[in-house]
Amino acid sequence: MIPRYSRPEMTRIWEPENRFRIWFEIEAHACDAQAELGVIPKEAAAAVWEKGTFEVERIDEIERETKHDVIAFLTNLAEHVGPSARFVHQGMTSSDVLDTCLAVQLTQASDLLLAGMDRLLAALEARALEHKLTPCVGRSHAIHAEPTTFGLKLAGHYAAFARGRVRLVHAREEIATCAISGAVGTFANIDPAVERHVAAKLGLSVEPVSTQVIPRDRHAAFFAALGVVAGSIENLATEIRHLQRTEVREAEEYFSPGQKGSSAMPHKRNPVLSENLTGLARVVRAAVAPALENVALWHERDISHSSVERVFAPDATIALDFALHRLAGLIEKLVVYPEAMRRNLDRLGGLVHSQRVLLALTQAGMSREAAYTAVQDNAMKAWAGEGDFLSLLKGDSSVAAHLDAASLEACFDEAYHTRHVDTIFARVFASQSA
Repeated sequence: MIPRYSRPEMTRIWEPENRFRIWFEIEAHACDAQAELGVIPKEAAAAVWEKGTFEVERIDEIERETKHDVIAFLTNLAEHVGPSARFVHQGMTSSDVLDTCLAVQLTQASDLLLAGMDRLLAALEARALEHKLTPCVGRSHAIHAEPTTFGLKLAGHYAAFARGRVRLVHAREEIATCAISGAVGTFANIDPAVERHVAAKLGLSVEPVSTQVIPRDRHAAFFAALGVVAGSIENLATEIRHLQRTEVREAEEYFSPGQKGSSAMPHKRNPVLSENLTGLARVVRAAVAPALENVALWHERDISHSSVERVFAPDATIALDFALHRLAGLIEKLVVYPEAMRRNLDRLGGLVHSQRVLLALTQAGMSREAAYTAVQDNAMKAWAGEGDFLSLLKGDSSVAAHLDAASLEACFDEAYHTRHVDTIFARVFASQSA
């Protein structure tokens, strides 16, 4: 991922220095276990820890000749360890190192992603509580529907990200497995105790059946979880983009002093962060399909998954990490315009209360079909600017025959639509704290 959309905390996980450091720890811990089993001298295991080091540039140099990254690493490691290096990698295969390392990196990445989600959830909860009863129009098909509150909008997005966090926790647990089982995963040349020891030292669980590679359904589930979070990011970003439209302008991204919106039009204040987040969500979701395709490998292993994982694993985690913090910052500073929300809510002169009138008429004895027709006829007149909706209803004899003026006016009580807001908030936020 390019530096523009990267945070250093996440990029460090995918840098060669961290990768080779994990490789070294895998090999060194395996040597400790082998020494305890009496397979290699304890002095050799100690030498690996005491003398073992590596140089990224030297590994790259060796790999240009060997065309094999793990062999290049082991060769460089041996240059420092000396004769005891012959005991390193005993009974192991390259995938033992590569897949276990990837598991460590993905768990490290998960911890950062969970921290980013926690920041975003905190921002959404704070702003939802702030605007718990800020009235605004709810829209379906982008058309005015019925009243809601801006806090309820944000509470819905909070709930989605809370679900996403649960999925990510499960994905982290599922991806955190260790495979030190040797060629084709039979443990023929290495004791399962070595795998257990390395797994414990790295904070992983053992892979029940590794077949030489860790099964890729785990990775598919992991990146699918990331893809769902990305979808939730785009959902919220799209909402903000619509609310910032000039004709709506109910909320907008913070526009900092000195910020410029357009190279040509000085008046512009564009939803650039939300648009950027929409694009980043596509990058993250792009990892889902290849992760699913990686599940089907030939027999006990092939490396068709390897090249694509080396691309999308860093890119997807780095992009999502960046997006979560960008979205959190956006929500923290989001500028909200309650007055504009009120103007838009009132723009159609009460048409948002049409369902209440419909229901009141049916309760008063009118058939649903007749009630729908009466309400719609008057609504369309109001829509066309031919009068006020409430006045038109009062003047309709078929409506007046069932509802008096006071009953009709009661149908236009906005508080009716928000009377269960506390119940919804308790469901969303109390359940999370519990």
